[in-house]
Amino acid sequence: MSARSAQLPRLLSRAAKLATPATARLAAIRASARQMSTARVSLRSNVLRPTPFVRARQYSSKSYPDHQLVGMPALSPTMTQGNVGQWQKQVGDRIEPGDVLVEIETDKAQMDFEYQEEGYLAKILAPTGTKDLGIDQPVAIIVENEADVAAFADYSPGAKTEAAPVQETVAKEETKEAAAPAKAAPSQAVESGDRIFASPLAKMLAKEKNIDLAQVKGTGPRGRIVKADIEGFVAPVAEKAAPAPAAKAAKPAPKAAPAAPSVSAGFTDIPLTNMRKVIATRLTEAKSTIPHYYLTQNITMDNVNKLRKSLNSAANGSYKLSVNDFVIKAAASALRDVPDVNSSWQGEFVRQHHHADIAVAASTPAGLITPIVRTCDAKGLKAISSEVRDLVTRARANKLKPEEFQGGSFTVSNLGMFGISSFSAIINPPHAAILSVGTTESRLVLDEASEKGFKAVENMS
Repeated sequence: MSARSAQLPRLLSRAAKLATPATARLAAIRASARQMSTARVSLRSNVLRPTPFVRARQYSSKSYPDHQLVGMPALSPTMTQGNVGQWQKQVGDRIEPGDVLVEIETDKAQMDFEYQEEGYLAKILAPTGTKDLGIDQPVAIIVENEADVAAFADYSPGAKTEAAPVQETVAKEETKEAAAPAKAAPSQAVESGDRIFASPLAKMLAKEKNIDLAQVKGTGPRGRIVKADIEGFVAPVAEKAAPAPAAKAAKPAPKAAPAAPSVSAGFTDIPLTNMRKVIATRLTEAKSTIPHYYLTQNITMDNVNKLRKSLNSAANGSYKLSVNDFVIKAAASALRDVPDVNSSWQGEFVRQHHHADIAVAASTPAGLITPIVRTCDAKGLKAISSEVRDLVTRARANKLKPEEFQGGSFTVSNLGMFGISSFSAIINPPHAAILSVGTTESRLVLDEASEKGFKAVENMS
């Protein structure tokens, strides 16, 4: 025991010497890890910092204060133009983020345009009734200060601002170019040979808008084309008009609503709504590009009618089930049992849906629309009935949200209430199928158990 005790200090000393290099190596590794973590955080802060985005363009000129041109918004994925409805704000009114500025008629419905910045409405450029206004075309002017509203009383869409934009937050380079003075007249962007001097953002915008840079006059340093030049080129300007004063040479305002239908020639021309234009385009495309084949089945509705009558009686007026509610629920159950039909064509693949999101065709004064009842396979008859009534009511009042009529996996179109016995509906893209429902009729069928040998049944096709 004493011999081992005598060797213990020597063993501890040797262990300490061996541990020193390992400790040093561990400390070095930890220091390196801290440096890498710091570099990673720095890199993340530089790479992931969001780039500011401006919803509206802000301009300043010698005659007009700083202001923002509000363009026609794209309120649905398929919208390319819109009609201007009732303005909810008037010139001089204060606007808070989220306030409804104006009603816009899209290709699907009439929707509220909520403005997300604060300011004052200085000018309405597209009055109520303006038709077929393209996306991003100016509809109004917003200013920050109420005192600046009066300065835009005589503003016209073709008025040309002489100074460059004072706010460009898309890129630092554009900010520097926009702030540069533009005292001299705009010079041509082509300096030597065929070389054109333009900023990267201006080139990108020109490519998107299919604009030839050789036709654009630059207002940046040494005639360089900047974003403002591209925006000014596509905006209503006097370049394409005959030489005349600026006010007269400006491009005319968007066309107003068509005149009242004429009956003098023995016919009436009814203007098309955006919705009807889209319906005509989509149905023509669907009928000509989707292979249609039709299957017909007659259904005996006696038991369904008895169940419907019993459930409505037990409801005591709290709800009222329709035949269409039973059809929607039955279709949802069938889609769950046959998932191949609960699919949609996506161009490069077929998407099989896990729930039955059924679109219900509803007629409105503006045209046909198909609001969607989501997850019908997981809902009862009462919930389906209540949701269908709510969606159809709001569809006829043009109050549907985009997500309430876009998508879906199957469509039900019912004309039975009009006495139609059967019809062949057109598939609603990208759905794979549509169910056409006719009216219920009394028919005589053979019945060996009956004394007469036949009986009357309620039949639906």
